[in-house]
Amino acid sequence: IEQPTFPKITEMCVKMIRRVNDEEGIKKLVNETFQKLWFTPTPHNDKEAMTRKILNITDVVAACRDTGYDWFEQLLQNLLKSEEDASYKPVKKACTQLVDNLVEHILKYEESLSDADNKGVNSGRLVACITTLFLFSKIRPQLMVKHAMTMQPYLTTKCSTQNDFMVICNVAKILELVVPLMEHPSETFLATIEEDLMKLIIKYGMTVVQHCVSCLGAVVNKVTQNYKFVWACFNRYYGALSKLKSQHQEDPNSTILTANKPALLRSLFTVGALCRHFDFDQEDFKGNSKVNIKDKVLELLMYFTKHSDEEVQTKAIIGLGFAFIQHPSLMFEQEVKTLYNSILSDKNCSVNLKIQVLKNLQTYLQEEDTRMQQADRDWKKVAKQEDLKEMGDISSGMSSSIMQLYLKQVLEAFFHTQSSVRHFALNVIALTLNQGLIHPVQCVPYLIAMGTDPEPSMRNKADQQLVEIDKKYAGFIHMKAVAGMKMSYQVQQAINTCPKDPVRGFRHDESSSALCSHLYSMIRGNRQHRRAFLISLLNLFDDTAKTEVNMLLYIADNLACFPYQTQEEPLFIMHHIDITLSVSGSNLLQSFKESMVKDKKKERKPSSDEETESDSNSGSESEEEPSKPRRLRKRVDSDSDSDEENDINAVMKCLPENSAPLIEFANVSQGILLLLMLKQHLKNLCGFSDSKIQKYSPSESAKVYDKAINRKTGVHFHPKQTLDFLRSDMANSKITEEVKRSIVKQYLDFKLLMEHLDPDEEEEDGEVSASTNARNKAITSLLGGGSPKNNAAETEDDESDGEDRGGGTSGVRRR
Repeated sequence: IEQPTFPKITEMCVKMIRRVNDEEGIKKLVNETFQKLWFTPTPHNDKEAMTRKILNITDVVAACRDTGYDWFEQLLQNLLKSEEDASYKPVKKACTQLVDNLVEHILKYEESLSDADNKGVNSGRLVACITTLFLFSKIRPQLMVKHAMTMQPYLTTKCSTQNDFMVICNVAKILELVVPLMEHPSETFLATIEEDLMKLIIKYGMTVVQHCVSCLGAVVNKVTQNYKFVWACFNRYYGALSKLKSQHQEDPNSTILTANKPALLRSLFTVGALCRHFDFDQEDFKGNSKVNIKDKVLELLMYFTKHSDEEVQTKAIIGLGFAFIQHPSLMFEQEVKTLYNSILSDKNCSVNLKIQVLKNLQTYLQEEDTRMQQADRDWKKVAKQEDLKEMGDISSGMSSSIMQLYLKQVLEAFFHTQSSVRHFALNVIALTLNQGLIHPVQCVPYLIAMGTDPEPSMRNKADQQLVEIDKKYAGFIHMKAVAGMKMSYQVQQAINTCPKDPVRGFRHDESSSALCSHLYSMIRGNRQHRRAFLISLLNLFDDTAKTEVNMLLYIADNLACFPYQTQEEPLFIMHHIDITLSVSGSNLLQSFKESMVKDKKKERKPSSDEETESDSNSGSESEEEPSKPRRLRKRVDSDSDSDEENDINAVMKCLPENSAPLIEFANVSQGILLLLMLKQHLKNLCGFSDSKIQKYSPSESAKVYDKAINRKTGVHFHPKQTLDFLRSDMANSKITEEVKRSIVKQYLDFKLLMEHLDPDEEEEDGEVSASTNARNKAITSLLGGGSPKNNAAETEDDESDGEDRGGGTSGVRRR
């Protein structure tokens, strides 16, 4: 009929309106913009301007069909609330104009649907208009009261397309809100609505049934009290279910149930939907009968949750979820608790069933929230005479008890490969926290873990919950930070689709940001909390902590990629790495030495090992000698290769028959290797010299190291040794002679490193002392650098190699 509005205008409006819940300044701007654009009264004679406005609004509503309409409701509420106490109410007047004109447009579009050429376009516009009317009805249903009779005939729309179904559903939702507000509606009108709704319930699918039963609930419960009409419908489906149950009990293999499967599915869904909106235990329905209907329905639906067909199980669980909204106390029944908790906690249980149980809990909480808000509004009118708080506590007490029953299993659903399961679990937790039904501290580790989810929408939602908790309860996040980090590793393990690949602790994007960077940014502002958190993480690398190697890699990844801002942060980590190395390294060497065979024949053999020790130590004598040219020193280093080979052979002869201590050494040493690598990485990333690291003291004033970090680009954390260890599954594989030699080589390198752990002061001419040189050689060798016996031929330019090369010469470069 009319030319459509320009798509660019619609796109701009969609982008702007979505920011209606932004910070105060933007929110104010959005409200003002749309008040001028849409909610300013239009002169009655300017039909063209009105049409443009209607087209613009409906275009924006149509464009947001898949993303939801919360923004429209929020905008309308904001604008109407702002003029509640004003004598002149332009927004209210504009809304009345818009609603009246939208109804006119609907009639025009319907007339034009006979035109085959524009049928698709006009059908889409008709849906957009009716959806917009529903959004107005949701906020101000009074605006639609005079149009209710105009809307009723649309319930008889013949459904052949998706748009037809949307028309019926939206009209049912409008009438549900509007009919109870009508003054003395005609009996014919009401009877027609009831009959139309019943026909739709019997004829169409789940979505239509749901909205039509909901509308019927409002009309019958609040207006007509035509309980016999509903009771007859309920008995029709309840009777069908009872009959099918009896037949199945008599012969579980009978083909009758298979032949009647569509009827069974419809009955399960419809009985539940009717129980959601009607309390059939009222006398108005069942009369003087002593039968407890809700218990009978529970028994019937529970029977079909044990059916072999998953589709039947799902519909039975949907029906239960509906019934629990009317009777929440049923969720305390032992058989219901067993059903819900077993579905949520059983790893082999169907994903569809898990999602349905979570959806049931989500819908219950949403309904409870709506009920509470409505009760709040009703009681505010008489708040001075009544105790509002007392009323609220009864209902929220029930919700709180229910969520305490199922909370652990819902939280555990975070550890699932399927993102849809995690999505619904997070929705349930968010609703539970927003309604204040549980103590938030128990959810903190799980929310930290969900903050590492691959999907940005879930990360943002989890992070937002943490921010809200932190605002209300300072210190809760810090208290559970380490537990949250460990849990985030478990979530990543659950998500990891390729078990052979080690779980990493950073995002594989350009920024390589740590998965737990949001957690760190929340803690870093408090120096005491930050330090306690970092020390707790570094303590996991201690040999006594017995942390599994992949988790250590995950934590090292996070420590390497956290969003550090001041020099103090990485310097503090490096300082504590040195402390951990000196303790854990000594323990590691001691346990290896104790495992070596010590008979008299073999005891003489390690003498060459001791010689090497004295050779290495003799390097310190060079400090008293005139400094040798660097080229000569290199030659001395290469000459020691044969000595190194002798040392390896000597230790090999002392190895015990049982290779368990070797495996234990290789396993435990990964923690020390990762710390060494982490220190090298942070040193390169921030451009620190050895002397700067040595001079750092945690007890110094914070201001001394409060300078911003100058991050180097292209520096990546790539702990090659640990990755190889995990990928080869060395802890479970057979030990070959070659692997034994590499572990012994590692042991000797560790030994050399521990002897020269503290770097000496640099000499005056800038040369590095022999002790420092030995230390750097050991580090380079341990971290996969250019040691002759450690992948000498390897030319691959690993990130780790680049870091190692910078390892011991930072002082020289600085000069």
